[in-house]
Amino acid sequence: MLYVQQSLAPDEELVYVGQFHWMYTTSAAIWVGVGILMTIAVLWIAAYIQIFMELNQMYSISEMPKETFNLAWAQLVEQKGGYLKIVQQSHPGVRIGAFLCFLGGLYMFAQMMVIKATTEIAITNTRLIYKQGLIARHVGEMSIDRIEGVNVLQGVLGRLLGYGSVIVRGMGVGEVLLPPIAEPVDFRKAIEKARTL
Repeated sequence: MLYVQQSLAPDEELVYVGQFHWMYTTSAAIWVGVGILMTIAVLWIAAYIQIFMELNQMYSISEMPKETFNLAWAQLVEQKGGYLKIVQQSHPGVRIGAFLCFLGGLYMFAQMMVIKATTEIAITNTRLIYKQGLIARHVGEMSIDRIEGVNVLQGVLGRLLGYGSVIVRGMGVGEVLLPPIAEPVDFRKAIEKARTL
């Protein structure tokens, strides 16, 4: 809350500080898992295609019984030194593609965590403050007196776990869409409380 604390006026006091819900961090971590699964899928599909094509060159696979095909498959994998060796000997483009899948998941995780670390949402007795950005800073402020309405958007999962998005509409100022936060109803109540102060 560095920006919010620096921007407080002498007679201004914090009423409520909005926090990201733990589901936001969980969804960021899921992106790492998705990247790993995509990496494994790309490598497995490449190994499967390579073995299948080599078997097709050695035998007529369409006429081969399933038991013979499975035995020939197992022998070829063993002869090549196992699936790990097959992956290591695969085309560099396949390995680069798999690595890019992993980097994509890691990038999404890092992006979401930077957003979480650099976003500040607070309500004071005079204004709503929404700051985001690390180097390029975007600050949205709205006077409590100018707030016309507050909408809380929660899906089924949001209702069960206690998170949701908040849209704050101001008179003549437009609206501010806040990211999914923990306890959005409490956030709305804090705005009402700040209006009465």
